[in-house]
Amino acid sequence: MPRRSAVEVFDEWAYKGKDEGMEKGHAPAVNSMLNIILPKLNNDFSAIDIGCGNGWVVRKLKSLGAKIAQGVDGANEMIKKAQNIDSENTYHHALLPDWNPPQQFDLVHSMEFLYYLDNPSIMLKNIHDKWLINYGWFIAGIDHYKEHQESLSWPEHVGVKMNTMSIYEWKNLMELAGFKQIEIHQVEGKNEFPGTLVMLDQAIRPEGHKS
Repeated sequence: MPRRSAVEVFDEWAYKGKDEGMEKGHAPAVNSMLNIILPKLNNDFSAIDIGCGNGWVVRKLKSLGAKIAQGVDGANEMIKKAQNIDSENTYHHALLPDWNPPQQFDLVHSMEFLYYLDNPSIMLKNIHDKWLINYGWFIAGIDHYKEHQESLSWPEHVGVKMNTMSIYEWKNLMELAGFKQIEIHQVEGKNEFPGTLVMLDQAIRPEGHKS
């Protein structure tokens, strides 16, 4: 199968209504991720979801107390769908990692996004240095990784390039981006699925650091 860009695939999935299936399939892992991260945040936190799709996590974050909830996605059809569903929150159509948000956030959330990038290390560095306030939190969920054997066939099956890395390799990229006390979890695993790989940490930058 010829390789397509992830943006092309997700535009097509938005047309076909597959975003609803993605929401249903990823909801248990995202709920577990939010149960881990929300107790670490102050009330009235600000948040952005990277790879927001139809905006379902953005809407969830707002319902859970976010004073500002935004989303960004490279698939224009996904953003159109999010904006049609939700006029309260802000959605950005942008290609990453080249784009940076107009403000910094207490929380940056990502589910099933990072491995689609040609160079995830650039995105992780941008999140640490530019997207988060100092002491802000980043949490990311990944289902495609080496320890999840079934996922190794996904690039060929979907026809999209994916970065296939181990838990150790992902943690190392986080460290190279500036995160120093990374927590690793595997949530919602069952049968042959070892669980969604979850990584989280704070961006703690020295005084005088320039974003």
